[in-house]
Amino acid sequence: MLRFANQQLFYLLWLVPLLAVFYWYVFKKKNQAIRKFGSPELMEKLMSGTRRRRQHLKSVLMVFCAGLLLFSLTRPQVGTRLEEVRREGQDILVAIDVSKSMLAEDIRPSRLEKAKREISLIIDKLQGDRIGIIAFAGEAFVQCPLTLDYGAAKLLLSVINVDLIPVPGTNVSAALRKAIETFEQKERKHKILILITDGEDHEGKAEEFAEAAAIEGIVIYTVGIGTPEGVPIPDYDETGNRIGYKKDRDGQTVVSKLDSYTLEKIALTTSGKYYNATPDESELDLIYEAISSGEKKELGSMNFTQFEDRFQAILILFLVIAVSEFFLTEKVRLKKEWQGRFR
Repeated sequence: MLRFANQQLFYLLWLVPLLAVFYWYVFKKKNQAIRKFGSPELMEKLMSGTRRRRQHLKSVLMVFCAGLLLFSLTRPQVGTRLEEVRREGQDILVAIDVSKSMLAEDIRPSRLEKAKREISLIIDKLQGDRIGIIAFAGEAFVQCPLTLDYGAAKLLLSVINVDLIPVPGTNVSAALRKAIETFEQKERKHKILILITDGEDHEGKAEEFAEAAAIEGIVIYTVGIGTPEGVPIPDYDETGNRIGYKKDRDGQTVVSKLDSYTLEKIALTTSGKYYNATPDESELDLIYEAISSGEKKELGSMNFTQFEDRFQAILILFLVIAVSEFFLTEKVRLKKEWQGRFR
């Protein structure tokens, strides 16, 4: 079966007849000029050192070469072969805090939107790793199972909001527990957890679960979203209009602060590292560099039908004809009827 990999380049073949017309026009003008200069018999004798047929032949060869070259650019393909592509990488879970405190605006436009942007950029950087997403507030659940489909992961990420989990609060311990359950239990490596939160752990068992994660071979990188000084948490009505700031039972405005100490402890326990979220997302480069330098495992293989290119033979023919045209001379060596010297 004949197919062309670059069918869109067929329009370039229009250059071949244009080149042929160009040569025809040049030879026509040349003949007109010769007839104006003198009689045909006289001009034939004056131009006896030039073979005009060879001029025509060289122009035909040039047109043919142009056609071959342009045709080869369309990449004609005949035949197929099966090619196995193996994918290697690591299993990466990203746990995102979706509690009400993530609505705080000490990081614009909000902590949650910043976290979602960072996860999206992480997915864009991946090359062969499986990615999964865990959303957590007062409890945690798997929003996206481990997958190689990055498009699906970003689609599921886009619908995350603070109303996703009905149980209020920030339970980092629940996120760590869910991550341990989600990773394959038989392995003790190739497992990465990126935890993005403001660090407020209402259950208070985050360090215990971090130790359990370390035993399972999970390396945790924590990203702190927010500021140590803290800011009030915006409050919205059912229609999405801001009605003020959240208050506690005593009527005091709730201030949400970044708990970097807890996040640092979690990361260090699992040989990971803690990062502060920055406006330029420079921490993502550091995290990805650390992930990509780690040992990888085979995550699967797929067989692809690969079409066989056949343009090489056309290019060889083009080179042969082009070289022949180059050495084909238009001049004729005139024979000398008598050679001698005067005494």
